[in-house]
Amino acid sequence: MTLHDEHAHHHERTPRLAAVVRDPVCGMTVDPNAGKSLNYDGRVYHFCSKSCHAKFEAKPGDYLTAKDPVCGMDVDRSSTAHFLRVEGEKFYFCSAGCQAEFEADPAAYRAGDQPVPIALPKGTQYTCPMHPEIISDHPGDCPKCGMALEPMGIPAADEGPNPELVDFTRRLWVSAGLAVCLLILSMGPMLGMPLRSWIGEPLATWIELLLATPVVLWAARPFFRRAWNSVVNRSPNMWTLIGVGVGVAYLYSLIATLLPGLFPMGFRAHGDAVPVYFEAAAVIVALIFVGQVLELKARERTGSAIRALLDLVPKTTRRIEANGNEIDVPVDAVMVGDRLRVRPGERVPVDGSVIEGLSAVDESMISGEPLPVDKAPGAALIGGTINRNGAMIMVAEKVGADTMLSRIVDMVAKAQRSRAPIQGMADRVSAVFVPAVIAIAIATFALWALVGPQPQLANGLLAAVAVLIIACPCALGLATPMSIMIATGRGAQEGVLIREARALERFANVDTLVVDKTGTLTEGKPALTDVLPAAGVDEGQMLSLAASLERGSEHPLAEAIVTGAKVRGIDFQDISGFEAKTGKGVLGQTRDAAVALGNAAMMADLGIDIDPMKEDIARLRGDGKTVMFVGIDGKLAGIVAVADRIKPTTKAVIAALRRSGIRIIMATGDNAVTAQAVARSLGIDEVRADVLPEGKKTLIEELRQAGAIVAMTGDGVNDAPALAAADVGIAMGTGADVAMESAGITLVKGDLNGILRARRLSEATIRNIKQNLGFAFGYNALGIPLAAGLLYPVFGLLLSPMIAAAAMSLSSVSVIANALRLRFEKL
Repeated sequence: MTLHDEHAHHHERTPRLAAVVRDPVCGMTVDPNAGKSLNYDGRVYHFCSKSCHAKFEAKPGDYLTAKDPVCGMDVDRSSTAHFLRVEGEKFYFCSAGCQAEFEADPAAYRAGDQPVPIALPKGTQYTCPMHPEIISDHPGDCPKCGMALEPMGIPAADEGPNPELVDFTRRLWVSAGLAVCLLILSMGPMLGMPLRSWIGEPLATWIELLLATPVVLWAARPFFRRAWNSVVNRSPNMWTLIGVGVGVAYLYSLIATLLPGLFPMGFRAHGDAVPVYFEAAAVIVALIFVGQVLELKARERTGSAIRALLDLVPKTTRRIEANGNEIDVPVDAVMVGDRLRVRPGERVPVDGSVIEGLSAVDESMISGEPLPVDKAPGAALIGGTINRNGAMIMVAEKVGADTMLSRIVDMVAKAQRSRAPIQGMADRVSAVFVPAVIAIAIATFALWALVGPQPQLANGLLAAVAVLIIACPCALGLATPMSIMIATGRGAQEGVLIREARALERFANVDTLVVDKTGTLTEGKPALTDVLPAAGVDEGQMLSLAASLERGSEHPLAEAIVTGAKVRGIDFQDISGFEAKTGKGVLGQTRDAAVALGNAAMMADLGIDIDPMKEDIARLRGDGKTVMFVGIDGKLAGIVAVADRIKPTTKAVIAALRRSGIRIIMATGDNAVTAQAVARSLGIDEVRADVLPEGKKTLIEELRQAGAIVAMTGDGVNDAPALAAADVGIAMGTGADVAMESAGITLVKGDLNGILRARRLSEATIRNIKQNLGFAFGYNALGIPLAAGLLYPVFGLLLSPMIAAAAMSLSSVSVIANALRLRFEKL
């Protein structure tokens, strides 16, 4: 086989040109007379970029054929006319029929009955969200707490559903359905449903065995694996006790069913049958799965912030080749030094600088400020920002992981991984509780066997089993998830959306609040605030001319002036000869006058003197407002000022938070003059201005290192790293999707009153969780001594495993009932 570069004249030697010429690496159709090509094994392959060419050259065998997902045939990747890209995944088809069948139901051919596999880079490592020191080269469970390890680094944009959540949800439904049947069968007589007497005790016991076996041997398998790991690693936790409790109840019942003759008369109940506790084992498993699924759902969307950020980068861009031809290429194929055309309305593909053209670029995702930034040759461009109204040619200077947006993605990913779930509280207690319970069960059996009444071994075994069953922490597994679930619903009623349990846990103790300015304290869009005519000029006439002129502009400031004029009831006039001067302003002609509106540079170009109003100009700029000048027939007619207005509720909320002892710091990408003006009006003493996204995240980290518990409130892409890094991230529901995905709490209406409501909800939830843990451990503290036989010497009473199982279930009911009280909490 030969492998060498081909040039344009080699194309003539290709025996036959396929109807479709496709890049075998990325799947794009390419012009065979442009770009790179390569001869491999007697065939010429064409590529859209140097990157694809290099990938093929390194491993050509990987890109020759693909399997049709419908019929299974091998398809030539470089010539098939039937190709689809679904969520970043490439699919090749042998015919239009197979492609149509796939398009009708892609999920059936992408995943079958299994979750879509997560596409992770080679060499990805995995870590535990609760114990970040645990790092593994492969997925699995944490040896300390049993949680599923999560991938480090940036997750794939098309990673699909969480396989653990899919698996646990399926196991929950199976175990819950069988557990309900078992409860009806075993507890029916207590509820007036004498099923056991109808079918007979022996048959009922065998039915219980058949119902419980799938729950214990299949559904509970992940729990037993985690329990075994906790023993092997000498880190007892909740799973240790669950494994022991479920295992003992099932094995004891299994032996009692299969070999009842092994048990002496002391073990037998009414009807000469040995009692079994299959329903206890199944109910424990089902209840634990309820808590696990609730927790997994809360963590399911941790990758959503990353995907929202990745969506800001265009998938393709237009590259200008050395010969002047322009072709669309994947952004991944762009290399440093490439020239790229950025058309109006498109996102800038990578970091670089303008080499040709004029435009205004919306950089709010980085700075948070709504006003576009004028760009001329030499100006820097940031990937992901939006080109508003002019065409530009740029040169790529930073690509891939080096771009600012990629650095933001990496910061968000690292910050999210550093979070531990609230369940850690229960596991810390379990580390002491589990060994104690096992020791008590062993001591109980030994004590009964040595000094107890006859039958000593039978009574000792019953008491030990009762201790393990009553101590099994299904209530502990529900204590936190139930409160969080109810609190989440209560918060949603008040416009406070809770995405993370940790946010509720920590918010009650927050002592420092870092707030973004634009879109958080303010409305996030410019509005007309001042109209000041020059001496002898009618205010209404001046505003009418300015607004009429700005109707032809797409600039956000123009929209503010037009909207402000409409609110004031101003009439508009016809404008002819409209002309926009990029970076300066606009010109036009009415029936009677030549009108200009723009900045000081435009006025200087037109020879219009603005000094007569310099005091007004200084005052408005000191208040953080953007000042524009109106010229009529070569003379200054007045000035209009535009600013981002403060939200009506902001001042009262800031005052209330300060009264509660919270330190408030404003961190904004806006300039210091505007930031200080807003801070003065709101009574905020600490201001950090001109702060980039990395600076906001650094500020959060510095405050936390100093011992502060920090909440961050923001609404933009630039706030995402800080929102993810804070103890509590609070996003405005009126802001960017990525901000909401990075934050633990979202205020639906963008109303800061939601912060006060969220804090009260947090305080109520923490109280409720502590009460639930009190119920869970309280039942154990009371029930374990009773199960061990504390009452026997005085009253002759021995708690049977059946009563222990009922008490265990009652503790779960108490936890659920207490959590439901949060629905009526006043916020």
